[in-house]
Amino acid sequence: MKRIAVILTAVVFVLSIAVVAAAAGTTQTGTIKSVDAKAGTIVFMPDGGRETTLNVDKSVDLGKVKPGSKATITMENDVVTSIKAKRREIVGC
Repeated sequence: MKRIAVILTAVVFVLSIAVVAAAAGTTQTGTIKSVDAKAGTIVFMPDGGRETTLNVDKSVDLGKVKPGSKATITMENDVVTSIKAKRREIVGC
């Protein structure tokens, strides 16, 4: 009986870690190639990767996203939940 309780506790612990890791989301940096606000999608090319069409959460304001801009996106469950544009550095005078 004690053995089953220990095993169940371990399983619950491992599953809770997996849920927290999945909730954190993944981030990628790259270029926004195009924006389709009506469809709620963007075409994104991660640095060193291939262009991919991604679904964007309704909470993201696609009106502020400019094609051609560098950005960092956060995804959860294959949906973009955040887009943060990279600021351009001014070089020279």
